[in-house]
Amino acid sequence: MTAPFGERLARVFAERGRLCVGIDPHAHLLEEWGLPASADGLRSFGLTVVEAAAGRAGIVKPQVAFFERFGAAGYAALEEVLAAARAAGLLVIADAKRGDIGTSVTAYAEAWLTPGSPLEADAMTVAAYQGVGSLAAAMELGDRAGKGLFVLAATSNPEAAAVQQALVQDGPRSGLSVARAIIEDVHSFNQDHSAHAPYGSVGLVLGATVELADYGIDVATAGERTPALPVLAPGFGHQGARVEDAPRLFGSLAHGVIVSESRGLLSAGPQRLAEAVGRRAEEVRALHG
Repeated sequence: MTAPFGERLARVFAERGRLCVGIDPHAHLLEEWGLPASADGLRSFGLTVVEAAAGRAGIVKPQVAFFERFGAAGYAALEEVLAAARAAGLLVIADAKRGDIGTSVTAYAEAWLTPGSPLEADAMTVAAYQGVGSLAAAMELGDRAGKGLFVLAATSNPEAAAVQQALVQDGPRSGLSVARAIIEDVHSFNQDHSAHAPYGSVGLVLGATVELADYGIDVATAGERTPALPVLAPGFGHQGARVEDAPRLFGSLAHGVIVSESRGLLSAGPQRLAEAVGRRAEEVRALHG
């Protein structure tokens, strides 16, 4: 039986650190790498990133959208990259940002989190625009399969602030920001399902380039929870956040932070990528242990 996601995440942290290498085959990166803008180019790009990350970092995060744009061939390339990453012992977070209700969100979870699925990953990103409760079936499925989910809570795109900073008007989370309410709902699920794991099976996406206080999140106390909240934190490197600032940015949440970096590493190119990943992994490990 697969161990709970929170246990596997803790093991990765201890053995290989907290760096997450993004697999984001932007068109300009494909060109810089000398690869065609095609499914074959994506496959080569993704497999090169997997090879560079293996043995140096513990987590990779393929951005699904870049593969989707090539249709069935892009998905076939993604399936190969996902399988190669998991075979290399890397923890794989599918950055799919899926969200819906009822049987639709269940089907999304079945696609990305079912053991043996062609698109099997260890975790996926999800959106809770219809409320965290709309993700209940996906959360339950992930919990049963030993998989994880990361719920968007406070993201770096400026268009999100109006929604994520808005105050909940009624119910048990009344008066909290939407972002803070998502944290509380996720924590409640983890308490019920992962109480004895070091980390919950459901985590948060909190951008490293936002001021969390603006979203009603007090970093001094937000992480004082059992089990601890996993935090996928994009925005390091190219987007401006510095690894050394993570403890200040995330406060009590820092011990659950996954330091996610994509373009800042990928711009090193295929020949120097392994060196760049190894160097950044050591910097993250020195800071977080």
